[in-house]
Amino acid sequence: MSKSHLLIIGQGDIGLPVTNVLARNGLSVTGLARSAREHYNLDDSAAFLQADALTLSADQLQDFTHIAIVVTPDEYSTSGYQNSYLAINKHLVSLAAQLPELTRVVFISSTGVYGQDNGEWVDDTTAPVTPEREASKVILQAEQVLQRGFGDRALIIRPSGIYGRKRLMRLRKVREPQKEVLAAQHWSNRIMDRDLVTIITKALTIEMPKPLYIATDYLPVTTFELSVWLSEQIGEAPPTIDKQKTAVTGKRLHSNIPLAWLDYPDWQTGYRDILQNEGSQ
Repeated sequence: MSKSHLLIIGQGDIGLPVTNVLARNGLSVTGLARSAREHYNLDDSAAFLQADALTLSADQLQDFTHIAIVVTPDEYSTSGYQNSYLAINKHLVSLAAQLPELTRVVFISSTGVYGQDNGEWVDDTTAPVTPEREASKVILQAEQVLQRGFGDRALIIRPSGIYGRKRLMRLRKVREPQKEVLAAQHWSNRIMDRDLVTIITKALTIEMPKPLYIATDYLPVTTFELSVWLSEQIGEAPPTIDKQKTAVTGKRLHSNIPLAWLDYPDWQTGYRDILQNEGSQ
């Protein structure tokens, strides 16, 4: 990777730490965002480009060998995804022929593209991929645009539900005085944010990456089981079961992430870390 030049499009909660990890590892990396550099706690050795990804020119991208697209929409709607994921990928593809140095384009997608909702197991060979939600259909379209435009230079990462020391939705739910009523058998999947950062940096830098990574840990769990366990850990009353919801729903994702990449290979490990570090942020 000594001659590589990496561009990380998006400097949010995942893109920024990806940029910083690469910089600390001695790589030539540039973070791109629409706001000025002072808004981001960027490593001093990382370069910064303030720009809208949709206005990038081939000249600006000429020297980059690796690009990662780690963005979130301005609003979580179908049009929001069209104006971010899809529009950015279409723009980059329009420049592909003018970027001979570019060898890898990594797109952070979502496991929402899998429409399964009856507790099925899903893995990286599951086909066809048939999203149910309109926004997920746009995300899949963004993947396909990139794959058609860049061929085997395109690499897709589909994260499941991202959680972490500052992503505490499930903990907040179990602490609510009015306990949530939950379906008994709704399957869910998650990935610790720190592990997702590792996955992205590995996908960018290893010699022979897979074309598709399902970025999730090794232990799907029902929302009810997770909530009961969390309640026990913090001494809260457990949630109750919604007796009207008897069907098995959700999906179970089979991770294809090398175990060595994960510091939090299951949700218990991740939530124990979160609980141990509460109040120290």
